[in-house]
Amino acid sequence: MTVAPPDGSRDRRIEIPSNLWLIHPAGRALLPIALARRVSANAVSIAGLCLGGLAAFSYMQWDRPAFAVLGLVLSVGWLIADGLDGMVARATKTASPLGRMLDGLCDHGVFALIYVALAVTAGTAEGWVLAFAAGGAHAVQSNLYEGERSRFHRRIKGVALAAPPVPTGNALVRFYDGVASRIDRIAMPFERALGQAADPVELGHRYAVRAVAPLRFMALLTANVRVWAIFVACFAGNPRIFWWFEIVPLTLVAIVGLVWHRRVERAFVRNTTTPRPKTASRMHLS
Repeated sequence: MTVAPPDGSRDRRIEIPSNLWLIHPAGRALLPIALARRVSANAVSIAGLCLGGLAAFSYMQWDRPAFAVLGLVLSVGWLIADGLDGMVARATKTASPLGRMLDGLCDHGVFALIYVALAVTAGTAEGWVLAFAAGGAHAVQSNLYEGERSRFHRRIKGVALAAPPVPTGNALVRFYDGVASRIDRIAMPFERALGQAADPVELGHRYAVRAVAPLRFMALLTANVRVWAIFVACFAGNPRIFWWFEIVPLTLVAIVGLVWHRRVERAFVRNTTTPRPKTASRMHLS
């Protein structure tokens, strides 16, 4: 059985199988090597970007099945690096707003390179339009999912958000953090209920039981799913399959997942704010 990471940063109940059985174990196996050689988290992020760039170059020759397979292998390497950079940051206590931004840019940058590579090979205006539409949808979906996942992991520990975070740092960091925290404002009623609970940890555990389902559903928005979808579309000889998959089904997943999670929150808020009716005492007739 694959166990949760030692640092407790992820709850395995909402992780997809490829993370549990391949990506995270590989990252944990490489972590001691990275720490021994003093490799920074930012350096790992950049290495992942390089692997992703090579994957994009391979996918430019998607009409040759061997290069589609090579693109998949390189993409898996990038996914491992994408998980490893966070492990290094937590182990060395070097997490920072700049690091989060760099990690996000590398994530989106890899997919941007792949989208452009596929659009170039398509060589049509339609291909470029689909690539840009898919890239925009991806950026929004991914940002929303990461916020939901981070929110879940914080709450199950009984930690409530006192107020929506105020973005700090340079303009780019403020923009990235501002978009990432937008849903926090909508979710504040539950945060207040959690903060005012007599036992926040117990409420967090009860919340987790209900919230696992929408979070597991939204795990379809992870990079792993997109990596496999790109490979399948290219191996099938039609990259447009992936673009339409990104634009329509994954957008629906994001919408349904957000609404589902907010409904879970509202149920807890109602239960904690609605006064219980007093039980009428029985009168005994003599």
